[in-house]
Formats: sequence, C-alpha cells, structure tokens
Amino acid sequence: MSETREEIVQEALRNHWRDYYELTKPTVVMLMLLTSVIGMLLATPGMVPIDILLLGNLGIALCAGSAATVNHLVDRHIDLKMARTFNRPVAMGRVAPVNAILFSTVLGAAGLTILLVWVNAITAWLTLASLVGYAFVYTLFLKRTTPQNIVIGGLAGAAPPLLGWTAVTGEVHGHALLLVLIIFAWTPPHFWALAVHKKAEYANAEIPMLPVTHGEQYTKLHILLYTIIMFIVTMLPFVTRMLNTFYLLGAVVLGLGFLYYAVMMMVSKRPSIGMDTFKYSIVYLMALFVVMLIDHYYFPIQPLMPA
Repeated sequence: MSETREEIVQEALRNHWRDYYELTKPTVVMLMLLTSVIGMLLATPGMVPIDILLLGNLGIALCAGSAATVNHLVDRHIDLKMARTFNRPVAMGRVAPVNAILFSTVLGAAGLTILLVWVNAITAWLTLASLVGYAFVYTLFLKRTTPQNIVIGGLAGAAPPLLGWTAVTGEVHGHALLLVLIIFAWTPPHFWALAVHKKAEYANAEIPMLPVTHGEQYTKLHILLYTIIMFIVTMLPFVTRMLNTFYLLGAVVLGLGFLYYAVMMMVSKRPSIGMDTFKYSIVYLMALFVVMLIDHYYFPIQPLMPA
C-alpha cells in the first residue's frame, strides 16, 4: 500500500528534526555533560540542588549545541571533502545556512538566559566564553591556520567541569581548574590519534592538522609526550588531597592503558591503531571521571588535624 500524503509529510518532518538534532553534535555534548555533572558533584560533599543540576546542565547543553551548530555552518565546505563529515545536514543542504544561524542563536540565547536567571552569572559568562572559543576562535581561525589548533583551542572544550563547579559554588576553585587541566592535557593525544587515522582526509580538505604539516611519526611522538604529560597531570588531584587512593589507583590503571596505546601508535603498523587509540581515549575520560565520583563519595579525604 502506498504512503498517504500525510504520512510522507510526517516522515519528512521527522527526518528534518533529526538533522537539527545532529547539528548539536549530541554525542560530544553528552560527554561534556558527564564532565559537567561530575564537576557539580565534586564541588559539594552532599547532593547538588536539583534545580542547579537540571537547569545548569540544560543551559550548558544548549550553549554547547549552539557552538556545535556554528561548527557545522562554518565547516560546511570542508565537510564535503571528508568521508567522516560529508553527509552532515548543512554540508548536504538539508538545513539551509540561514536556518542553522537562527537555530544556533536560539539555542545560545536560551542557554545563556537559563544560566543567568536560574543559576549564576559567572557560569553564564564562562559558558559564553567557552562557546565563543570553540565556535569562533577555534573553528574560524585556529583550525585553519596552525597545526597547534587543537592544543590552543582545546581550552574551550575543557571548560565543562569548571562550569559545573561554578554552577554549584558560584566561584572558581583550584580543584575545578585541575579538572580543566586534565581535559586540556587529554585533548591533543585524543584528537591527534584521530587526525593520524584521517590524515588523507584532512590533507584533502587543506586543514593543517599536525600529521598533515609535520608527518605521522612526528605526530605519534607528540601523542606519546602529551600522554605522559596527561598521566602526570592526573596525579595532581591525589597530590593536592582533592581525591583519595581509590582515584589514584584508577588514574594509574587507566593512564597506563592510554600509555600502552600511545606506544603502540609509535611501533605498530596496524592501520586501525589511530582509531583504536581515539576510541580508548573516549572510554578513558569517561572512566576517569566516574572513578573521581566514586572516590569523592565512598572514599572521601579526611581533613588534616590541626597542629
């Protein structure tokens, strides 16, 4: 039986909204929200107020979706040259550029309004800075001009745990900055592993990623070096008595796993090693933050006794 006109229209509308949902890069936003939620939970010994938990993360998610939409819009011509991205909604014309601009504006305005009205101003302004950093400084400028793009631009993507922390406390704390530092150090080996795997596509798109400008071996060496830096940085929450021994053990085990993949990037000829490392890096970050949460609630640091 042939479809009715109404069924065809409904199916088209469903597909259209899927395109707008894809513009927000939901998988990336979910990972950001995980670190934001854990940033909130680490900021307090008890439970986060439910309104802050829900509205804070909603505002952060809307702003992140706004920045992701700008990325789709700005990169639409580049996306057509890469197998990983050629079918994106704006690149393929399923969403018009002007509609993407309006969608991004609505998401960003709604997110910032929620944060300003129901959370606090410092979280709103830091979120705005992160949005501008990713959508404009990184996407429009750094990505196209320097092989250090992901190192410099990674700061914007490292902000969610700080945003979660400030949403609860209303202040920037050193422990929150440690969480930012961990993600900042994690970003280069995470993204360069993908860039090695997709080197030909980045070269075709004329994006100066490190393996394109300096070669694969140079990039693999820097993946190893940054992984060592990241491993050292992940020890700091234990050294500063932010977290306890359970976290230390988890960070060491997970970090050794990352180091294994970084070394294999140097010595293995397996074509999939770059993508395997990239996939592990995502699991690594999620697991590390979950370990933080378990340590925070089940193995809390006891306050030092006064002399």
